[in-house]
Amino acid sequence: MNYTAHLDTFTRDGLPPPDQLPECLFDLPELQFPSQVNCAAALLDDAVHVRGWGDRVALRFEEGGCWTYRMLLAQANRIAQVLREDMGLVAGNRVLLRGANHPMLAAAWFGVVKAGGVAVTTMPLLRAKELRQIVQKARISHAICEASRADELQLAAMACPDLQSVCFYHDESAQGLEALMASKDGCFDNVPTAADDACLIAFTSGTTGQPKATVHFHRDVLAICQCFPQYILRADATDVFSGSPPLGFTFGLGGLLLFPLSIGASTVLLAKGAPEQLRTAIAQHQISVLFTAPTAYRAMAAVAKAAELRSLRKCVSAGEVLPVSTRNSWRQLTGIELIDGIGATELLHIFVSADEQQVRPGATGKAIPGYQARVVDELGRPLPPYQVGRLAVKGPTGCRYLDDPRQADYVQGGWNLTGDAYYMDEDGYLFYQARVDDLIISAGYNIAPVEIEDILLQHPAVAECAVVGQPDADRNMVVCAHVVPRPGFEPSEQLTQDLQQYVKQQIAPYKYPRVIEYHTALPRNETGKLQRFRLRHAAMA
Repeated sequence: MNYTAHLDTFTRDGLPPPDQLPECLFDLPELQFPSQVNCAAALLDDAVHVRGWGDRVALRFEEGGCWTYRMLLAQANRIAQVLREDMGLVAGNRVLLRGANHPMLAAAWFGVVKAGGVAVTTMPLLRAKELRQIVQKARISHAICEASRADELQLAAMACPDLQSVCFYHDESAQGLEALMASKDGCFDNVPTAADDACLIAFTSGTTGQPKATVHFHRDVLAICQCFPQYILRADATDVFSGSPPLGFTFGLGGLLLFPLSIGASTVLLAKGAPEQLRTAIAQHQISVLFTAPTAYRAMAAVAKAAELRSLRKCVSAGEVLPVSTRNSWRQLTGIELIDGIGATELLHIFVSADEQQVRPGATGKAIPGYQARVVDELGRPLPPYQVGRLAVKGPTGCRYLDDPRQADYVQGGWNLTGDAYYMDEDGYLFYQARVDDLIISAGYNIAPVEIEDILLQHPAVAECAVVGQPDADRNMVVCAHVVPRPGFEPSEQLTQDLQQYVKQQIAPYKYPRVIEYHTALPRNETGKLQRFRLRHAAMA
């Protein structure tokens, strides 16, 4: 067994067997990590003591004020001291983090990792049933929770005997985290973890009802800071980052915390990241780098004024497919070309993207430096250009499900199979078609929902839409479009006919939506990601 600093080896013991692990690539010079490294120390301690960034602003409070890198380091050290001295943390224990995006949540994440714990940051809106699944799956022993979100965690804890130590912040009592931190000196010797010791467990969204726990190492955290941010984003220390995804979503953890701190920049952590809050924050804090979902860009483009957004210079879109119409409307409003990307909780962050100068209309991008991507058939064989198949990816990060038989489906032959259907052109650009399960097979034709959605979104009556397959006795499936009309347009038979004709005029007639259903809103999770499976399940029922 290789060296590990973990005295509690539950996470390591639950890793997949060697023949089901992904092949990891470390071809880039910057991906050569020492065998012993603590990623929190490499990002935060080194920022202060090695790079000389101690007096730079690291975290900006939504309501005003800020912490410098030196202040954030001291806070993280005090939390690490509380975890070890007051809460009895042993290296390798799992620590649940629960709260809205806030500097205290960020400090807690660093404190857990510095102390050798495994951070399990959760979505702030999860209820007791969902929290209970996470606590039980990851055998979580400790938790740090925002006081205003205590109720659901306390309900979950009643059925979780492993969860023995819980501390609340924004709690004015003598047992609150801030009171315990006040007695600490802010000096902490980081646990000398192995590069392949786990430092976080991220849970997938659980669309099947059973969320999967994905394990990531210290070296994984450092690796994602060397790939997308360095080669695609190319922000700098003068930038102010912000966005909508929670830190419990790895898109948010990377984009709003790890990436800015890795380059000496600052970040604004917003408790709520709805489009209206984003617009206000961009102007108030002069945000220059934005991370959010396509839905938010589309919503802001419809109502924002260019002057409100003039501080922006880099805008990243991920979490769901980026329609061409949304890209165009954002560029028309701001002059900024969106940086599109696809990532996965299983691989920690974005692995396919293209910078502003390399955008190709309709394409997500290419495999970013450090990663390889190809499109394969059901047997894992590479497909020729323009043939739709399954996306397969390799890189410095990869899928490691915690004690889960679904590992064998996700990793095959060392490749990560993301569950996305793509085709690749002759230059290596990847064009998203659907989730593999969402491809519509109608009368022998393979139909990609994204193509129809992009057409419908160009119609002036359509605010949002999602396309799924609906079972049909004659055609196996028919195309069903779920549409949210814009204000001023009412659902009617005439509108349905207009939309159907609009699609027929622009793409092959067999692709048009034979069924159109109207909604006031589409189902989305708290990150803004469309829950297409709900529409699909309703159609199946």
